[in-house]
Amino acid sequence: MKKWFAVIGDPIEHSKSPVMHNSWFEDLSIDAAYIPVHVSSENLESAVAGLKTLGASGWNITIPHKTAIIPYLDELDELAEKMGAVNTVVRTKEGKFKGYNTDGVGFVRSLEEAVGKSHKDKPVLLIGAGGAARGIAFAMQQQGYTNLTIANRTVANAKAIVDEMGIGNAISLAEAEESLADFGILVQMTSAGLATGNFSMPFSLERLVEGAIVADIVYNPLMTPFLKAAEEKGATVVTGLGMFVHQGAIAFEHWLGEYPNTNSMIAQLKVQLGGY
Repeated sequence: MKKWFAVIGDPIEHSKSPVMHNSWFEDLSIDAAYIPVHVSSENLESAVAGLKTLGASGWNITIPHKTAIIPYLDELDELAEKMGAVNTVVRTKEGKFKGYNTDGVGFVRSLEEAVGKSHKDKPVLLIGAGGAARGIAFAMQQQGYTNLTIANRTVANAKAIVDEMGIGNAISLAEAEESLADFGILVQMTSAGLATGNFSMPFSLERLVEGAIVADIVYNPLMTPFLKAAEEKGATVVTGLGMFVHQGAIAFEHWLGEYPNTNSMIAQLKVQLGGY
């Protein structure tokens, strides 16, 4: 039987995941298909039941279902359990449905692909304390980045993640701005990454050190206003496209046992997104 996969979310029409996975199937001569499925929150339970019944080999989950889907799965990978969020579901050989979260590890791979692995001892500032920040914080800790600080408008939310990790510091956005020169790596994970009409920076980058590494997890637009401001200060910038492609590649590997070509996919999507 031909394998098929899906991505579910609301909205879903903007997703580049179908283009990415179907291109990989073609490149690797795998007889499979990947489709986008619009699923509203009130229909999540029935949609998951449908995916199981119709024989999906696995699927991805995007906003707003990454946490809500957990009760409908049989088991969770350790990192997904820590994060309390799932973005990939695998149908196991035993017919169980196991949840993974590939976002955080995908980010770390994209960061190290861009700047190498020699920066693990640098102080890292994670900006934001939502689900994405939680995933990236746990993944960075797991991959050997131990000097972590989380800055958030509501410090209590940052402190909750720090307390659970057992390492790091939680500070306010104002404190982050004051101490910006202390950090070698910044990761922007708030809605400030988006180029919207009411865009506002989480804080000024006036004290950013030249040569600092600055990443944003948003991939559309590639060069977010935050990254543009960082580049103007002499930072090495890392767009969110690598994270998107690597999280997809890790999901692909969970499903099919092969790690697809991420470099060609990044180049392909870069063209579609206007290049940089």
